[in-house]
Amino acid sequence: MDATDATFEQDVIERSAEMPVVVDFWAAWCGPCLALGPVLEREVEARAGQVELVKVDVDANQEVATRFGIAGIPAVKAFRGGRVVSEFVGARSAPGVASFLDELLAPPRAEGLVETLRAEGTQPEILSALDGGDIDGALTLIVEAVAGASMDERERLRELAVALFEQLGQDSATASIFRRRLATALY
Repeated sequence: MDATDATFEQDVIERSAEMPVVVDFWAAWCGPCLALGPVLEREVEARAGQVELVKVDVDANQEVATRFGIAGIPAVKAFRGGRVVSEFVGARSAPGVASFLDELLAPPRAEGLVETLRAEGTQPEILSALDGGDIDGALTLIVEAVAGASMDERERLRELAVALFEQLGQDSATASIFRRRLATALY
């Protein structure tokens, strides 16, 4: 599917609430773009409807290209829940594209870490906050717990926080604030 400045909101942002959408920012004159396009199409097709591919011609749709800071092409951005969750610039091989898509479709790393805590019966306050949808509260508890934790537990808490930052997305103000707080607590 091709998206334009006029249709991007519906084709990508709204659609990404239902399933991951991978956007290929390209131009007709770009050799690496022309090489990457068929690779993306094959790899997305191989995932049988789990992800959608949308193409945006940056020459014809400069508003969207500017909005997402496209400085070099090909540029590929994966959207989930209306925001960019993963991206790369430049052509990639089929295995590289497959890996990118597989990581996008994998369950969020935070889910596995939370299930490990639940199975071990550790950090019930953090689990309670996450179960209640209070990521800010969970991150506050993680940062507070780091100070008195053993080295192994500090690493586990750091790993959980980083996984939550990934879940929030790279543009999240909450993730940015808590990254700084975590770094201060760790170092």
